[in-house]
Amino acid sequence: MDEMKMDRNASRRARGRPRAWDDKSSQNTIKSLDRAMAVFEHLSTQSGVSLSALSEQLGESTATLYRILFTLETRGLVEFDQAQQLWHIGPGAFIIGARFLRRTSLVERARPVLRQLMEETGETANLGVEKSSNVLFVSQVETHANIRAFFPPGTLSPLHASGIGKALLAFMEEAQCDRILKRSSLERFTEHTLCDPETLKDDLGKIRARGYSIDGEEKNLGMRCIAAPVFDNYGEVVAGLSVSGPTSRVSADKIDALAASVKEAAKALTIALGGEVTQPRT
Repeated sequence: MDEMKMDRNASRRARGRPRAWDDKSSQNTIKSLDRAMAVFEHLSTQSGVSLSALSEQLGESTATLYRILFTLETRGLVEFDQAQQLWHIGPGAFIIGARFLRRTSLVERARPVLRQLMEETGETANLGVEKSSNVLFVSQVETHANIRAFFPPGTLSPLHASGIGKALLAFMEEAQCDRILKRSSLERFTEHTLCDPETLKDDLGKIRARGYSIDGEEKNLGMRCIAAPVFDNYGEVVAGLSVSGPTSRVSADKIDALAASVKEAAKALTIALGGEVTQPRT
């Protein structure tokens, strides 16, 4: 019996991970692959960069970088603009990212909720999560209106200047929130951006009390966003849902009605995830 159990365990390791899986030492790192991924990740943050500029930014030789980029290019992960002599992230990266999103329960379950929220409010509906002290937008259903907010999947935005970001900050553990705010620059984008930590914390308290946040032109003038938190089965905030649009349509007199729709959508997604609906708190 013990031998059969050992055989089964060995079989599982062969199919999934080796015995040394938990060993994170450098001996289990493929250094050339790690270097290539560092280049790939850095390039993904750029809107196009020359080989010489990339060499300066990463402190690598142009010869080494060219070999890495050429290899990634053969897989479609990066591409070269011959006219401008600039390297860009490639379509292969999007394809891989899209495959990840398809297997992510949060994104899958959010799609019908986002679609219904957009149809109900007439404004663009967004889904975002916290990533490296930013909001990472992972899904969106655009409004049919000509003037619209646009946050394509993969877009990063500062937490303190985002409706979803402030909803996440307001409902995450206080210690986590404090750590994020301490290492954040709280950059000013408009005259409405909350750059003072105490002013921001006061706003977060109001968000917890009413159950939704408002980005009142804090990132972009003329745009307003209303967001609410989504919770998992542990009652922890895992995402935020929002509607966003121009202040001409998302006007002050419509905030209450839009906020009610957003909160209901966030509640529906929370339930769909098997999560615990958290009541507004002070």
